[in-house]
Formats: sequence, C-alpha cells, structure tokens
Amino acid sequence: MKKIIKERDDIVFFIKMYPLGSHPAAYKKSKAVVCAKSLRMLDDAFAGKTMPEPTCETTEVDDNIKLAETLGISGTPAIILPDGAIVPGYKDAEALLKLIEAAGESLGLEEAEEAPAEAEEASAEAEEASESE
Repeated sequence: MKKIIKERDDIVFFIKMYPLGSHPAAYKKSKAVVCAKSLRMLDDAFAGKTMPEPTCETTEVDDNIKLAETLGISGTPAIILPDGAIVPGYKDAEALLKLIEAAGESLGLEEAEEAPAEAEEASAEAEEASESE
C-alpha cells in the first residue's frame, strides 16, 4: 500500500483494525493504534515492538470485528475493492494496483472516483445493521 500511495495520489486506502483471535495481544494493540490514530504505531505493532496501553475507550475495534463477520471476512489482510469485491491475502504492489484499476474500470472512471465515499457509506450501513442485530 505504501508503494502505491507514493506513486498514485488518486488511490486511498482505509485501514480498519481487525485483530485475529489467534494473536492474543492483537486486540489490545489494535485498540492502542486506534486511540493514537498513528500509522507509525501500526508499523511498530507489525514490527513486534512493545506497544503502550490504549489511551481511550473505543468500540471501533469491536465494531470492525462485527463488520468483518457481516462481510464474511475471516483473515487478514483483506482488501475491499472499489467495486465491492473482497480480495483475501497479501498482494504485492503491482498485483494490487492491477486489481484496483480493474475494479475502477468495471465501475467507469467517474464512478470509480465516487467509490471511496460509496464504500464508506456501505461500511456504515453494515455497521448499523450489525448493531441492530
């Protein structure tokens, strides 16, 4: 993702913290990253560095877990493309860029520019649906 955003100012990634149960410390680390709103801290977590305690009360991580369940996502990384397709697993920058461009083309250029807002709206709707259950 970092390589793509350095080269393309028309692509944005929304990162949602989704700790897997198989990594017991991941939940607390995720909350710490969310509270700090820090990409650097996210990098530190991936590097295995010691993380501070969360500095806020938030349900964001729990909401992300519910959203992932609603969308059928069970692993990381998982990427939701502008056309709504879910791509599980790691992709190198070149492969990921091809997937993003193909999804944008399937929407048409004008729609592709609106896709992040539509994706955010769909995410909010899915979160609301999971809260009402």
